Amino acid sequence: MQLLLILVLVAAAVVAVATDARSHSTTDARRRSLAVAETLAHSPGMARALTSDRPTSLLESHAEAARKRSGVDSVVVFNTHGIRLTHPEKALIGKRIVGPAGLVRDELKGKTITESFQASQGPSVVSAVPVTRADGTFLGGVSVGVKIASVNSEVDRRLPLLLGSGTGALALASGGAALMSRRVRRQTHGLGAAEMTRMYEHHDAVLRSVREGVLVLTAGGRLLVANDEARELLGLAPDAEGRRIDELGLEPHLTQLLASGRRVTDEVHPCGDRLLAVNMRSTDRAGDPAGNVVTLRDTTALRVLSDRAEQAGERLKLLSDAGVRISSSLELTGTAEKLVDVAVPRFADIVSVELLEPVLRGEEPEPPYEPLAPHRTAVGGDPPDGLVFRVGERVVYAPSTPQSRAVNAGAAVLLTDLAGPGESPIGHSAPYPAPGQSATYGAETRRLLDRGVHSLITVPLRFRGVTLGLATFWRTRPGEPFDEADLAIAGELAVRTAVCVDNARRYAREHTMVTTLQRTLLPSGLPDQDAVRVASRYLPAQGETGGSWFDVIPLPGARVALVVGKVAGQGLHAAATMGRLRTAVQNFSALDVPPDELLSHLDELVTRLDLEREADSDDVRITGATCLYAIHDSVSGHCAMARAGDPGIAVTHPDGAVDIPAVPIGPALGMGGEPFEAVGLSLPAASRLVLYTNGLLEGEGQAADTGLDLLRRTLAAEPDLGPDETCRSLFDTVLPAHPSDDVALLVARTRLLAPENVAEWDVPFDLAAVAPLRATCTRELRAWGLEDTAYTAELIISELITNALRYGSPPVRIRLLRGRGLIFEVSDGSSTAPHLRRAAITDEGGRGLFLVA
Repeated sequence: MQLLLILVLVAAAVVAVATDARSHSTTDARRRSLAVAETLAHSPGMARALTSDRPTSLLESHAEAARKRSGVDSVVVFNTHGIRLTHPEKALIGKRIVGPAGLVRDELKGKTITESFQASQGPSVVSAVPVTRADGTFLGGVSVGVKIASVNSEVDRRLPLLLGSGTGALALASGGAALMSRRVRRQTHGLGAAEMTRMYEHHDAVLRSVREGVLVLTAGGRLLVANDEARELLGLAPDAEGRRIDELGLEPHLTQLLASGRRVTDEVHPCGDRLLAVNMRSTDRAGDPAGNVVTLRDTTALRVLSDRAEQAGERLKLLSDAGVRISSSLELTGTAEKLVDVAVPRFADIVSVELLEPVLRGEEPEPPYEPLAPHRTAVGGDPPDGLVFRVGERVVYAPSTPQSRAVNAGAAVLLTDLAGPGESPIGHSAPYPAPGQSATYGAETRRLLDRGVHSLITVPLRFRGVTLGLATFWRTRPGEPFDEADLAIAGELAVRTAVCVDNARRYAREHTMVTTLQRTLLPSGLPDQDAVRVASRYLPAQGETGGSWFDVIPLPGARVALVVGKVAGQGLHAAATMGRLRTAVQNFSALDVPPDELLSHLDELVTRLDLEREADSDDVRITGATCLYAIHDSVSGHCAMARAGDPGIAVTHPDGAVDIPAVPIGPALGMGGEPFEAVGLSLPAASRLVLYTNGLLEGEGQAADTGLDLLRRTLAAEPDLGPDETCRSLFDTVLPAHPSDDVALLVARTRLLAPENVAEWDVPFDLAAVAPLRATCTRELRAWGLEDTAYTAELIISELITNALRYGSPPVRIRLLRGRGLIFEVSDGSSTAPHLRRAAITDEGGRGLFLVA
């Protein structure tokens, strides 16, 4: 369409130029013809030639020369009668001039004319000028003609140039139009006129119908566009568009914001009685005009709803956090403290949690609850400079207090104004007021009011219909007393807390039972014996009862077995398993076998017990238990030891040197595999043996290597401490603040029997040797000052040696040991052990060991 329009315009321009050129050529021909005619008519000799006898011969050459010089088509000189005296065509000389009659008459009357008409040479522009004497007498005239064809030929000669110019103008106009079109399409992103129209109409409709105010600002801070909503929100004048921002009459903070040009996202600003959410973005992107687009949204009503929704969200978040945090503890005190931590200050400014006394003992309270005298377990938010509530005190509430009413009704009680008359909401520290004494505690209430407390909610902690305690929430924040919505929140907090308190109560009861069971299964006292001085410590795991254990078992021959072990797991099963293993170790030690052999027996027992439990997939296995077993001989000073798993042992020599014996770590009990390996040490008197489970060394913030290094340094620093003092020192310095497991610790200081308290002889393998040996032993007893035991000793020695000689095999030896008791030992080379049996009435023998026992 644009090219067609350009073509029409260029064509019209060419036609107009051609027409104008033709017009100018005609006018030029008229002027030129008239000028030539006048020049010839007024030339000297023209009048004389006309009046001469041979005018044609005088004028013809002169006229022809003038025609050629001036470029006209004809120069005709005629007389008064209109007879041609000259003419380019000789045939027409002597003939009458032609033309319109009126023009011919005017020519013959001596008038000057210039007209276009059909002349003798065709259509021509003719100018006629009279020739006169000096007195004005008309003598004839000169007629000069220019053919129209000559005029047109001049125009036609110039027409190619004109058409070429037109064509060039058309090409330039078309190229310019194409370039302009491309630029416009680039600026309009390829949209056509119709699309631009639709877009404009659409954008205009959007600006007028959108519920948000829209402003378009220039980079210079002028308002370009403002829709109707923006005019209403900001109160803009009708002629606001085009004004500078500071001329719009806006509030200063809005003017400053709009003039800043910074990126803004949902900033809320007051504007009159409205709250406007303002967003501002720059338009200076990818060549777009620099400026800013601002959107305004009225959020006044939305803010009110948002505040309410935010409050509801905060309450839901509070309940969610309470459910997670309160349930994270299985201790009664810890559960109460978690409720306080959650509620202060998000829900209340002061919170007190009180539990009934039976709950603290792990028991279930039974109604009635009067007088209400709970134990204050946790308090939060109470200012330290003037405590109203004290943790640990027993509080007595009068029947008319909100707390008593809440417990009796089983529902929360709300007081929105504590300044009003009524019973004190704070209660009274035990003991309860005596009969006749007022139960109204105005002083305590006044202290609450002095600290700004103005409202409270007290709610019983009930679970399965049983009241376990109560929680009281207090507020001091101005202008925000508790309301009915807060009452529901307090009820939800109380429900969650009551469930966790009941769980903690049950756990405390079971933990007490398991701990009691474990205490009864551990040694209640360490046996007296001559081999070592010994002390022990046991520390349960935090919140749980573990399976660590220890034992001291006297053995024959002034020996003693020292044992520490650990059962995997915690709780009742661990405690019961620990007791079973301890009993098994005591029974196996009666066999008087080496440590590695005893651990093999214990490993077989654990494997057999676990096989018995394979049918029950839910039962807990014993496999994985650990044990360290050591035997110290106070006669030889030899100490043999072996271990299953990783219980540790350290040895402190009398000079203070600390050694960690390289006892091979055998597989845990029940795992099978390689046999256990025992090692032996020779310990002088006053050496210290320290047996422990790994809970002594490692825990939160302390690795096992660090704990072992502390153990070495502690033992080396105080080599003279007794067993009990050593236990105390190790717990003070080595034990982590939070051990990873329960701890069993056994410390023994070795003793050796003096050589003068040991007597031994080889016995010839002959019954005749019994009497001499009996006499020799009697003399030794008298030397020791034990004459009173001589008769009994003779009987025992006779029976033991006789049995060894009769039923055993050589070599036979006898040894007497004097310590806190007198020990007789007889050994032989056989591998069988003697055992008691009941002899029949008719049996002649079999009563010797019975008499000795």
